[in-house]
Amino acid sequence: MGVGVSRLEVIEGPSGRRRRTKAERARIAAESMMPGVTVADVARKHGTTRWQIYDWRKQIRKGNLVVPESVASLPVFAELMVDDSSAEAPAAVAGSVLEIAVGDVVIRAGAGVDEGQLTRAIRAARAAAS
Repeated sequence: MGVGVSRLEVIEGPSGRRRRTKAERARIAAESMMPGVTVADVARKHGTTRWQIYDWRKQIRKGNLVVPESVASLPVFAELMVDDSSAEAPAAVAGSVLEIAVGDVVIRAGAGVDEGQLTRAIRAARAAAS
């Protein structure tokens, strides 16, 4: 005596799995990288998991996802550390060099550096460090 299926129900509607565009994934990942924001909060806000966001962030670092210009152009602040060990005379300030450390990367810039060029260098260093 064979046992068969006497009734089969087909449930229609969303499966719970969302399909996001590359732009959406990049925007959500970029949002999670903003100062003072936690990945867990962003994941809850957008109905995804922390691990998914970490994966999208990794894809941004590899260049598989591109952060929208509207997000990339937002100012991001870095910690400022002053080294008091070498007291310089005020006359030396005019020819001073600005040093910015981002992770293991140190960016040195003279007083007349172009702001756009410095911004691009900092963004590149941040992308490599994260």
